[in-house]
Order: sequence, then C-alpha cells, then structure tokens
Amino acid sequence: MFYSIAKPWLFKLDAEHAHDFTLQNLRRAEKLGLLNLYPNPAPCQPREVMGIRFPNPVGLAAGLDKNGAYIDGLAALGFGFIEIGTITPRPQPGNPKPRMFRLPDAEGVINRFGFNNLGVDALLDNVRQAKYQGVLGINIGKNFDTPNERAVDDYLICMRKVYAHAHYITVNISSPNTKNLRQLQEKEALAGLLQALKAEQQVLADQHGKYVPIALKIAPDLDATQIADIASLLIEYRFDGVIATNTTLARDAVQGMPHAEEAGGLSGAPVRDRSTAVIKALARQLAGALPIIGVGGILSGHDAADKLTAGASLVQLYSGLVYRGPALIDEVCRTLG
Repeated sequence: MFYSIAKPWLFKLDAEHAHDFTLQNLRRAEKLGLLNLYPNPAPCQPREVMGIRFPNPVGLAAGLDKNGAYIDGLAALGFGFIEIGTITPRPQPGNPKPRMFRLPDAEGVINRFGFNNLGVDALLDNVRQAKYQGVLGINIGKNFDTPNERAVDDYLICMRKVYAHAHYITVNISSPNTKNLRQLQEKEALAGLLQALKAEQQVLADQHGKYVPIALKIAPDLDATQIADIASLLIEYRFDGVIATNTTLARDAVQGMPHAEEAGGLSGAPVRDRSTAVIKALARQLAGALPIIGVGGILSGHDAADKLTAGASLVQLYSGLVYRGPALIDEVCRTLG
C-alpha cells in the first residue's frame, strides 16, 4: 500500500535519484522502528541450497545495495536472503550520470552504473555494523582499470576479504557495463578464473574453519555452445552454484520506446523469457550437478514459478521491485509456498 502511494511521485524523479531516495528512507524507517508495522510476507517453505538453509526462496539480487549500507532495512521487507555488491577491491565512481533509465511501457530498466561502489573495505564496515543475521551473499567484481589478464587478482583480493562475512560469494563476470568483462565468460579465460577461485576457496576454508560456497553469475546473452561450455567448467571445477542471469544487451523487446537505445544492461520484464531460457538450457547441461539461482524479469509470482519450473532452486528480485514494490516479495512467497 505504501509503495503504491509513493510510486507516482518517485517516477517523476530521475531513476537513480529515486533509487537512492528510496533506500535512504528505508534505512530511516528501519532505524525508527517503522518497518515493524510492515506485514510479514506469506509463509514460505525453507530450502537448503549450496549447503545453506534459506528461510524462504525469495532473495534480493545484487546491485540494489552495492555497498551493504541498507542491509537491515531491506531485511525487514521479508527476503529469504540478501545479496550485496557488486564490490571491487578499490573504490570507483562508475560511469557518468545519467546512467539509469526506466522504460515503463515495457516494465524495464536500463542501467550502465559500471560497478560504482566505495570499495570492499567500506562494504565490510557496513556488514559489521548491520544487525542482520540471515543469509548474506556478497557479489564481487574487478575494477574497471584492471586488465582482464589480471582480473583474477581482483577477484581473489575481494574473495579473501569477504570470505569470513559471507554465507556465499558470487563472482560477477557478466555485467555489460565494465568494458570487456564478459570476455571472462569465454572458455579459456573462465577455466583459469574458476580454477584459481576454487583453489583459494580451499585455502580460505582451512584458514577460517568454514566452507563458504561460491557461485558464478552469467549473462542472458549466451548461445547454446557458450552455455554448454560454462556448465562443463562449473562441473569440472566443482563450483557450488550459478546465478542466471544478469542484464541483457538485446533491445528487441523495447524497440522504439523512449530510452531504448541508451547504452547499458536491460532488466525487468523484457529480459524475463531470455533469462528463463538460459536457466532451462543450463539445467539441462548441469543435470543437477549444482543449483541455479534464477533472476531476471520477475514481476509476479507466476514469473518466479516459471524460473523454478525451468530448473532454478531459488529466485532473486531487483527491477520488479521498481514496478511492484515490496508487495512483490509477498506475492512470490505465496506462489512458491
């Protein structure tokens, strides 16, 4: 109800301004105890995935809270798990503004943020201050000026720093907004990255006395051969999970609409079918070897159920919240049961 009242006003603001304004006020409401008045989402069966017990299968996707500054406010909305980031070793401003655009006629969003964040150390300060005790994923990336041949160094820096604080770690190689990042999805580059990360995971597990799963986040703009190659490597290097998918570069679903030609990744309803198709193809190739977290274009409970039917074990929301607000969490929980 609250969001339906605020939405028309928020949509008059620049998209990034509205995004920041909403999160800042969510944090204020949480600190004042006002979110205790917000109804809990419908009961949802817990799931065990990657060796982690998720109290419900509806998570927050990375990108909404890049620096982990709003964890407690977001947790109060009823998510079963929260993923923060993408974080990089060093702070970086991201791409010039404006860099976020709504496409209301398609219920889509285009962003070209470019991993804008305050750096991994700032994120960890926020995680330490948060009261949240639930499942926390931390999404890691590379700095924009780190060449791909040294990308593994950035991922290892982040992995070492966040390991003790995460329930799982997501390796983001699929954002379209960091130049050449998606080249890391190609077979040879990906093999080297996965091998290095798995080796480091074992070192860190011994060092910290706990095993933290690692998942790979992939793009929706992959052909059948690329999906098969990625699945084969995930199995070979014993990765713990895969998140499908990130945003798309395709514009066929939004042609002719205002802002449709803006550079960046398109999310929301226009990526729904593409994301679900990747999940289905990936599930076929993986044959249950590791779980899939489905994300992309979930704007209803039915959309979430389609992801599970395609082969996902959990789902994540982001752009759907722009159009539906927190009520979407409840609807998805009711549908998934």
